Amino acid sequence: MKIEKMSYEILSLPLKTPFKTALRTAYDVSFVRVCIATQNGVEGFGEAPATKAVTGEGLEEIVASIEKVRGDLIGAAPQEAFEILRCAPIGSSAKAALDMACVSLEVAQRNTTLGEYFALGDRTPMETAITISYNAQETMVQHAKKAYAEGMGILKLKFAEDVAHAIETTRAIASALPHAKLLIDPNQAWSVEGSLRYLEAIGEGTVAMLEQPLKADAVAGLKTLKEASSVPIVADESVFTLEDAKRVMGSKSADMFNIKLMKCGGVTRAIELLEYARQERIGVMLGSMLEGPISINYALYLAFAYRDVIRFLDLDSPLLLAHMPKEIDFIYEGSRITPLV
Repeated sequence: MKIEKMSYEILSLPLKTPFKTALRTAYDVSFVRVCIATQNGVEGFGEAPATKAVTGEGLEEIVASIEKVRGDLIGAAPQEAFEILRCAPIGSSAKAALDMACVSLEVAQRNTTLGEYFALGDRTPMETAITISYNAQETMVQHAKKAYAEGMGILKLKFAEDVAHAIETTRAIASALPHAKLLIDPNQAWSVEGSLRYLEAIGEGTVAMLEQPLKADAVAGLKTLKEASSVPIVADESVFTLEDAKRVMGSKSADMFNIKLMKCGGVTRAIELLEYARQERIGVMLGSMLEGPISINYALYLAFAYRDVIRFLDLDSPLLLAHMPKEIDFIYEGSRITPLV
């Protein structure tokens, strides 16, 4: 089975409400869907959203990367394509889309299903966080109450530079929803001093974790926070690759790290990170950007395949869309996710 053709299209799905973080405001999910076809007509699909604020790739950059490796991939077998992509000098999101398309071809070549490919065993429902976008305190409290009433027990609160706003809003939501689990994500917007002020003001037992409050390269600062607080510190933008994970976790600079297909470069690279976490007995967060249904579908399969190392699941993109996509092999009931196959 050799790759004969590659094509792509740019798609956009509307969100229910604007998605606001310290880095951007989004009104829809725009992504590139790539199709890789073999000479005998088998097709594999992958996706990559515009994630310029994190990976440096907009839609144009993703398309340019696909074109850059087209000549190398045409004529290659899926297994050869994985190695070509590993060394290709292109962005991680474009790699992720092409990688998952090659996984699709490999599944077809084996004449199996994705469930069998990922060796899904325990199909007990898993629970995802739901994002509460950065906004005025009253709005965030209102949105948190609405989400909780709709069965969302894990709330991921997005904040920006204003630490005082984050403290007041966290307290208000914790008071209104004492049984909700709160995950805090400032998206690199705080300093070490601001983060320590937040942690001291919130105290123990209020939040379940603090994700990447500092700039991606401020690994020493993350270590300072980890040593100063009992609140778990999660590295997100500081960890793209397996080498990053080993550096951050080996230096004890975080309690956990966040794996995203668009950061690490696809399914095969995510498996390497998950296997590392399993071997070292490190808990991880499995997350996503605002993504299309095919890439989220792969992340969901990984979640169930590696549920033993996953401490937090943040795959709420389908819940944020105006309409639930049909391409997903899982059912969402509130925050509970169950495989359909």
